[in-house]
Amino acid sequence: MSSQLSDRISAPETAPVAPHEAIAVWRSPTRDDIDAIHAVVAAADQVDHPTWVTTRGSIADLFDMPHVSADDALVGENADGQIVVVAAVVREQDVTVEVQVSLRGAVLPEYRRRGIGTIVGAWQYARALQVLAEVDVEVEGVIEQYVHEGNPGAEKIALANGLAGERWFVVMERDLSGPVEQLDVDAHVTLQALTPDRDNEARLARNDAFRDHWGSVPYSRETWGKLTGGDNFRHDLCTVADVDGRVAAFCLVSVNEANWVHRGARYGYIEYVGVVRDHRGQGLAPRVLTSTLASMRAAGLEKAQLDVDTASPTGANSLYSSLGFVEREREQVFTRRF
Repeated sequence: MSSQLSDRISAPETAPVAPHEAIAVWRSPTRDDIDAIHAVVAAADQVDHPTWVTTRGSIADLFDMPHVSADDALVGENADGQIVVVAAVVREQDVTVEVQVSLRGAVLPEYRRRGIGTIVGAWQYARALQVLAEVDVEVEGVIEQYVHEGNPGAEKIALANGLAGERWFVVMERDLSGPVEQLDVDAHVTLQALTPDRDNEARLARNDAFRDHWGSVPYSRETWGKLTGGDNFRHDLCTVADVDGRVAAFCLVSVNEANWVHRGARYGYIEYVGVVRDHRGQGLAPRVLTSTLASMRAAGLEKAQLDVDTASPTGANSLYSSLGFVEREREQVFTRRF
């Protein structure tokens, strides 16, 4: 039997979409649909996880990914031409570690419980198989779907498509109303804000630090640039630990003010905290993190938020708890591997 992923996948020739009485047209979206798509996703977010809303920019980014085609996205319109359901099948660009295909989508709340999500889920799974079958590599392929614990309908659809719960991620939050204790650093370590000219160094550090993390694949320059070049990324709040001219540890932050009303506080989101593998065990993670927390507090933010894998190999849960973070929400990852 061939070890090529493309030979291990039994993909359907087509990924049809079943008709539904509430959907007049199924079609691939265009850039002109970005605002309408965002409206659907934002409305769904209000029900599924009301404390944060997907940004318009993250939706627009999908149309800039060279490895994501028009065949990988779907929208459904009602009789009035309004988009009421959206779906996408997104493969990660890097396929050296594993081929990840993520299922994303949303149905307007008033159109739920009519079987539309089940139809879209079946299309997504069929298209995901096609995407995996297009890649000629010998690594593992995985279809994954992240489901917030407050969305039982999405969980049911994932299970119906043969996916199984594999991992839990926890949203943790820290109050910044009080002072943040700063930790001393060794003389050879310099803590400093991340500057744009070091974005690529931070990317390489992140890729090295997360090599042994579940589900992590390397960032390409292009994909990393979407993060660090985005409107919400805050270089001034990020901290890197410089050791001999190299980024040895990092804490990276974005701030989406549009979500403040949903969270009920001015907060910043910690995208990544990490230490390159040959500098672990030196206490750099709590130092870059506390430095960033102090910067966030000085900038007038009231809360800091991050996501953590409950089975992190680095013991990140314990670190964050020791620094005052408390659990806020949970999200489960459903997967199927090939």
